[in-house]
Amino acid sequence: MTDISWMTYLMLILASYRLTHLIVFDKITEFIRKPFVKKVKVETNEGTTTKEVPTSMFGYLLKCYWCAGVWSACILGGSYLLFPRITFVIILIFSIAGGQSIIETFVGVNIKKVDYYSSLNKKDNKK
Repeated sequence: MTDISWMTYLMLILASYRLTHLIVFDKITEFIRKPFVKKVKVETNEGTTTKEVPTSMFGYLLKCYWCAGVWSACILGGSYLLFPRITFVIILIFSIAGGQSIIETFVGVNIKKVDYYSSLNKKDNKK
């Protein structure tokens, strides 16, 4: 078994995170998910909404974050153990993108908080 450094392990985690997000959520891979899901109208308290529902086990794999995460970890981890030099380039790219998306999410959430608290402050000042 090959020893994996903590840096490579962290890179594998970030790469797996990004690959999973790419498969399950991103618009660019919607064409892969589309044949395996159908749109269903759902009644809620707020009204009617449309929800994508898997039509097969493979569709469920493409829509389930946990399932796709396990498979992306298996593919990336296994590929790294079998072909470390080739796979490292892919892992490097996905890990950079994964880290960037985590930072972007954190920044985006905090910007929304600042806007929210700013609007509350404006409302309090008007009273």
